[in-house]
Amino acid sequence: MQLAIPSAPRPVKLSQVPGALARVGVIGGAAVVLTIIALVVVNRLQAPLAAHRAFLDVAEPVKGKVAEVSLPPLEVRLQTPARLRVIYQFAGRDYASSSVLTDGVEAEKLFPGAPVELLVDPSVPMQAQESVYAHARAGWVWLGSAILGLGVLLALGGMTFELRRAVRRELAPLRVGALVWLTPDAQLPDTKDELRFPAHYYRNDQKLEVTARGRPGRRPVRNGEKVLAAVVPSEPTWVRVVDEDLARTLGWYR
Repeated sequence: MQLAIPSAPRPVKLSQVPGALARVGVIGGAAVVLTIIALVVVNRLQAPLAAHRAFLDVAEPVKGKVAEVSLPPLEVRLQTPARLRVIYQFAGRDYASSSVLTDGVEAEKLFPGAPVELLVDPSVPMQAQESVYAHARAGWVWLGSAILGLGVLLALGGMTFELRRAVRRELAPLRVGALVWLTPDAQLPDTKDELRFPAHYYRNDQKLEVTARGRPGRRPVRNGEKVLAAVVPSEPTWVRVVDEDLARTLGWYR
């Protein structure tokens, strides 16, 4: 039999490369799992933001009075909210709500009996929120939603990128790569494991040192001590050995 290798681009399909579908499937499966994990994390982070948006959509303004003020320590008052216990009326009934958050600095002006503007969800009237602080959080809710949405797009984009890269890694050397005769730096071992070995070849009178990769348990196409390999276009120092089974499958033997 003689080699009859067509010129690039060569009509090579993923299904023609033994084991390629399985390798791409493993990479794709891992990408899908990581994407699902990312989506679950994003969904959990999104839940409180969505709940706050829903609260602002239905909440009704209510006037209340401060019953107790709990200020954060002075050194963290700019970053940490204060807690209020408030009393108010809603739909003709008296309510008291504890742990109502408000701005830590603004809370310095409050005292028991001071008036306070509240927002109340009619479906949960016993849980009020201080109006100014609740609306101030709305901007962070929008920003948080935008960031999480971007995270979803990045996760999906990452999955697509990994799948495309896996397919290109399998096909690009065989479709458009340069086919060269490699000279291994040492005698190749007789093994059923994947072959990875240092070798070199010459192009334009220049010696190129490379690391070659061969499929497990396959006999490479040989020319004396040299073995046939495809050079990955984007990684000229990383090449793929062409074995006899692959050459037959692709019709490169006549």
